[in-house]
Amino acid sequence: MTKKERALLAVEALKKEYPGAVCSLEYQDPLQLLIATRLSAQCTDARVNLVTPALFARFPTLEAFCAGSEEEIAELIRSCGLYKTKARDIFAMCHVLRDSYNGVIPDTVDELTKLPGVGRKTANVVLSNAFGIPGFAVDTHVFRVSNRIGLVNNTKTPLETEKQLVKNIPAEILSTAHHWLILHGRYVCLARKPKCEECGIRQWCRFFQSRR
Repeated sequence: MTKKERALLAVEALKKEYPGAVCSLEYQDPLQLLIATRLSAQCTDARVNLVTPALFARFPTLEAFCAGSEEEIAELIRSCGLYKTKARDIFAMCHVLRDSYNGVIPDTVDELTKLPGVGRKTANVVLSNAFGIPGFAVDTHVFRVSNRIGLVNNTKTPLETEKQLVKNIPAEILSTAHHWLILHGRYVCLARKPKCEECGIRQWCRFFQSRR
């Protein structure tokens, strides 16, 4: 079975396991998603969703963020972890958006990753969820699950993983497949003790087949 054939069968099975899967971060516009995704680094989406209502109430617009301060942002996001670094990035990011992009969130990976604190994963989250542009954000869950199942061929980096997934999964379901893999990694395909006997896609999983 080729990787592409395995990927198609696996994502179809995941679709049945996680119907209606969407981005778990709560946001109202691309700026809020960009900031929420930055906050989610080394932090759970659930924690971010507890923090952002007060943050976005205090800073409802790009101009409001620019008129604020790193210190005030930091205080509001303190429970997210690495809050000082994240506050610095958010404050700088908002100024760059205002001064270099006329307040418009870019819609390409190349331009988004020019913003302070924005890596390729964050850029792909924003593109796929805010703009509907096919992309595949690779976080720790996606990296682990896609390698374990056999959707990719023992990749070593997130970028290598992304390239293989984009090649093997149809563009029209890329963004949703990202959510399926995340949910599968959170609840079934765990890092230390994967729940193989509960897994709805084990018949397509290279790891499960090797253990048999």
